Amino acid sequence: MIAVIALIAGAALGIVFHPAVPPALQPYLPIAVVAALDAVFGGVRAKLDGIFDDKQFVISFISNVLVAALIVYLGDQLGVGGQLSTGVVVVLGVRIFGNVAAIRRHLFRA
Repeated sequence: MIAVIALIAGAALGIVFHPAVPPALQPYLPIAVVAALDAVFGGVRAKLDGIFDDKQFVISFISNVLVAALIVYLGDQLGVGGQLSTGVVVVLGVRIFGNVAAIRRHLFRA
């Protein structure tokens, strides 16, 4: 319940204050959001499966975001940032859809 309240409060604060992302970080923000969503859906799936561990979730959340941003940064330095960004989004997208499918099967028994 605390996580839901924190999510709603964070969204409300974002709407009220309109935070600005520095231009140097703008290419990494979408990748970080997708990586964070992967961790969140993985956490929901683990909770429904009865194997959720809060320590593992926090580490997964932070490491997903950092590794995804690092891959995109290295791609930018090598001149192939667009291709690596696409790769990261595809891999994380597959994981997100796999977790959502497992959540759907658990909730709807289908």
